[in-house]
Amino acid sequence: MHNAPHAIGRRRTFVLVGLIALALVGATMSAMNGQLTASAADVMGSFLHGLGIDTALRTEDALIEQTLLQIRFPRIAMSLLVGAALAVAGAVMQSIFGNPLAEPGVVGVSSGAALGAATALALGITAFGGWTVAIFAFVGGFVSTILVYFTARSDGRTEVVTLLLTGIAVNAFAGAGLALMMFAGGSAEREQIVFWQLGTMNGSRWSEVLIVLAVTVPTMVWAGILAGRYDILALGERPAAHLGVNVERLRIVSIVLVALLTAVGVAFVGIIAFVGLVVPHMVRMLFGPGHRWLLPVSAVGGAVLLVWADLFARTWVSGSDLPIGLLTSLIGGPFFFYLVRSARARAGGWA
Repeated sequence: MHNAPHAIGRRRTFVLVGLIALALVGATMSAMNGQLTASAADVMGSFLHGLGIDTALRTEDALIEQTLLQIRFPRIAMSLLVGAALAVAGAVMQSIFGNPLAEPGVVGVSSGAALGAATALALGITAFGGWTVAIFAFVGGFVSTILVYFTARSDGRTEVVTLLLTGIAVNAFAGAGLALMMFAGGSAEREQIVFWQLGTMNGSRWSEVLIVLAVTVPTMVWAGILAGRYDILALGERPAAHLGVNVERLRIVSIVLVALLTAVGVAFVGIIAFVGLVVPHMVRMLFGPGHRWLLPVSAVGGAVLLVWADLFARTWVSGSDLPIGLLTSLIGGPFFFYLVRSARARAGGWA
């Protein structure tokens, strides 16, 4: 019996190391493959050169080096960051709702971001130059989330069921607004809106990566600090309140964290479905419900899923760049069906 905790610890460490290795392998393969093939030595040499370290591994082919430094590396970094952010957002959502079927889109952040981006595209708004679509998407996602939350508040409290119903209403309204923007825009704008809705890492730039990094890392750290409170909340609202947790304040902070994590990623890469649903649930199945492991491992798992999905999106069809949201939906759709069936079989408990 005394060896059981050590066995669990070893298993968790093994899985975590395996996930990190998968992320590194996926990032390396993504850098190597594409229309222009690079070797592992080219990748390592260019990476070190980007850090200001010149070695014998540095390639003499300037085209390969520039392709890696300016196109593939920022794309890989964006996929790692956005995958981690969406997975942590999903884990937080499932924690505050106590439901494995919860994910960031429930509170309207994705649909609000889509409406904001579509508005900028369809109306030709260029007030912020090349950042206009991203800024409108971020504001749309964040505002819709806050609107859902405060609409659902009553007498200083927020009922989870009311919050979910309000989210459905806002999603429906945003969907209608999105259809209106597509109708108002021309054929070129419609194509942009549709492609943006499906998500893509194509065109990621270092300036965008730095913004996502500056928002997601502190926000994920903040969520990690709240891990102990999420564990207490899992006991139920009343027991959590008796143990000193301000449930309402925790929920408000958590909704803001989810809005930040999701909106900043969606703003630059479009809507990527199911990452926030699939990854936390799989991590919970492997590591248990404790949030001190669940949140950081979900971040690594989300990064793994998205970096590999982006690799397949670039290489699956030669000469084409498939929408990454298409691949995550192909994975997440059947998994969501499994979750629904499992939740019904277990009367709403964790699968």
